[in-house]
Parts: sequence; C-alpha cells; structure tokens
Amino acid sequence: MQKKHHTAPVNKVMSLKQAVAQFVQDGAYLSFGGIGDRTPTAAIHEVARQGKKNLSLVSDTSVSFVHDSILIGLGLVDKFEIAYNWGGIWGSDAVYRRALEQEIPQRIEIEEYSNLSTGMRFLAASMGLSFMPVKSLLGSDIPLHNTRIKIIDDPYTGEPVALVPAAYPDVAFIHVQRCDPIGNAQILGHIGDDDSLARAAEYVVITTEEIVPTDEIRRHPNLTCIPYYCVDAVVHVPFGSHGRGCSYCYAMDVPYGNQVNKAWATQESFKRWAEEWIYGVDDWEGYCQKIGWDRLIRLARAEQRYQKYGEVR
Repeated sequence: MQKKHHTAPVNKVMSLKQAVAQFVQDGAYLSFGGIGDRTPTAAIHEVARQGKKNLSLVSDTSVSFVHDSILIGLGLVDKFEIAYNWGGIWGSDAVYRRALEQEIPQRIEIEEYSNLSTGMRFLAASMGLSFMPVKSLLGSDIPLHNTRIKIIDDPYTGEPVALVPAAYPDVAFIHVQRCDPIGNAQILGHIGDDDSLARAAEYVVITTEEIVPTDEIRRHPNLTCIPYYCVDAVVHVPFGSHGRGCSYCYAMDVPYGNQVNKAWATQESFKRWAEEWIYGVDDWEGYCQKIGWDRLIRLARAEQRYQKYGEVR
C-alpha cells in the first residue's frame, strides 16, 4: 500500500477545527508526531473536543499529559500500537496505567513494539512496503507477545531476522516550528520519525508556530523535512505544544506538568481536568488565554535565552 495522493502547491491554510472535522473520522487510525517536544497538543485537544471515537493510535513516544493518554482517558481509543509511554520527571502516566491495569475508562488493545521498530514501520510505509526487517527485536520478549512480528530466516544469510508490519496511518498530526502556506514544513532540532511519518500517512495536518513565505523556506532548504506534496492542511497554532516544549521557541512548562500530574491521579479528577481545559474552552486560543499569554511569553523567553536558532553558544 502506498500513500494514495500527492497534493498540489496550493494554499492549504485552514483552522484546526476545520482540519480535524475534514480529515478525522470515527474509527480512524491516527499518529501524532514529535518525540519529547513538538508534541501536537493542540491537535490532540481538538480531536478530543470533537469527540472522535473508536480510534486506533500508533506512536513511538507517548508523552504523559500532552499526548495519546488524553484520548485514552476520555474513552476515545480502542487500540494502541505503542513503543513506550513516558511520564518524564513526573513518573508513570496514571491515565495510561488505569486503562491497562484496570480497564478504566475502558479496555484498550495494546500492540507493543520497540522505539526503533516503530520508526521502521513508518519508514516501510514511506517507501510503499508492507514490512521492514529489524534485527534488534531478536532476543527480546516483544515478538512473543505480538503475533504481527514475524521471525524468518534471512534468504541471503540464513540468519534469523524479525519483520515488522508497515504502519500507514489515516491521518498524521505533526507540529513544526515553521511552514509556508503550501505545506513545506521545517523542523528545528531533532526530527524523530516525522519525515517518514509524513510520507506514510494518507493525510497530513501540519500545525506550526508560524507561517512564513515560501521565499523564506527556500533560503534554508536543508531544514525542510516535510515537502508540500505530503501535506494536506497547514494550521497556524502558536504555542501548539504547550506543556511540553518546542525547541528554539519555548521551554517545557514544568509547573503546569506538576498541576496536570496531580489532576490525573484519579479518573474523576482527570475528567474534571478535561472539562476545564479541553471542553471548557472553544479552541486552542481559548486554552492559551486560560493559561495566560504572559506565562507563555515567559516560557518563550526562557527557551530563547539559552537556545536561539542560528547562534553558537
């Protein structure tokens, strides 16, 4: 299976509400980019706000309080293909653990991979393949618990090799530092698997800190990790990774993480948090107003004080 279409170099700017409504259907197979930072938190909030349900997710890095667990805790996810769930400095993710250990709010099917093999799944799909060989899974317990991973003899060497199935998400949401209106997306800092993910997914929604002219993109072509022909929508979402950070733009909000970690301790307090921070605002701008623009600007100044793109320190 290959990505079914390439898009034209036309203006793709739209609202986040429009992008989610247009591209995400109930039962969709979704992936959210970023790895530790650049999490598309605004997009996840909007998917939740629109109540998209019976979702399947695929992720190499699920980050507590800004990522897949939001949708899991709201009962919107049926299946999760995951490498690992990360609570970071806050410890384990209470929402994710409740779903796995207690089936609260509902049972979810888990299909486990390693970080590398998940990246290889996206890489396989980006090349139109159905699988990718991965030797690093050999000797681990992961293939014992995941029947979709096949162990075969390499036809050239006769040695064992693991095959992982390609991952073709219906929709990928990827947050970047800057993008032009037609969809040329530039990532500053680590890329993760987002270049492969953008080529693997049927539809790609880019959320971006800023929209810049195409001429500006062309001044730094080496930064363009995702070309326009992979992209279906461009959404201007300043501070769209709040909670986590966005390299060269703003720092991680540790006090907010402390607050959310406490709020997620029980299902009841998680639901109250979601009512206040997701359903209690109309959109991401409303969320930012609730957080406070002054606070967000301080996070930006904190990041750019020590890490500003183009400077050697």
